[in-house]
Amino acid sequence: MFNAKKPSLEELPSSAQLLRSTIIAAVSAVAILVAVVLPAEYGIDPTGVGGVLGLTEMGEIKQELADEAEQDQQLHGADQSSGLLNDLLGLFVGTAHAQQAWQDTITFTLEPDEFTEVKLVMDEGAQAQFEWIADGGRINFDLHAHGGGQSHTYEKGRGATEGEGEMIAPFAGEHGWFWRNRDDEAVTVTLNLNGAYTEIVRSE
Repeated sequence: MFNAKKPSLEELPSSAQLLRSTIIAAVSAVAILVAVVLPAEYGIDPTGVGGVLGLTEMGEIKQELADEAEQDQQLHGADQSSGLLNDLLGLFVGTAHAQQAWQDTITFTLEPDEFTEVKLVMDEGAQAQFEWIADGGRINFDLHAHGGGQSHTYEKGRGATEGEGEMIAPFAGEHGWFWRNRDDEAVTVTLNLNGAYTEIVRSE
């Protein structure tokens, strides 16, 4: 065994050195909070560093999606939930679906900060294919479902201009989109639909 040399009193840090180290650590923690955490999580950038590093935009995206999720939750009175397996189901559609005639086509225009919902009434296990395009700008969306006390999120997007896919209903209820225009100009959305749904419901 090796015997470690016992440090002398002169070698130990003094109270002043310990205090200085503690103050430096606290100042560093505050600097990281202000320069990195606030911009990345909340879009608050008092120093401007977050904007240079691209963290402020990340925080703004998180806050916008959180606000829209809360508004959608208030509309339905139910929590939105998702699992990895369910998120992967029904997000892709074959070329044959894109080439065939569409069963329904819906077109609507949203002014800046306006929102709307388009839902398909579907039975459990029913399938529906969709394709949409935003003209004039970008749009935020939340593709989800609710019914019978259950809720499910298929997909969310921010600043999107198009999308396509297939929904396979995990339960009976309303399955569709919450749309919001976050651009400065009006955006017109054209939504094409096919599938085993019994009704289309739109609310504002």
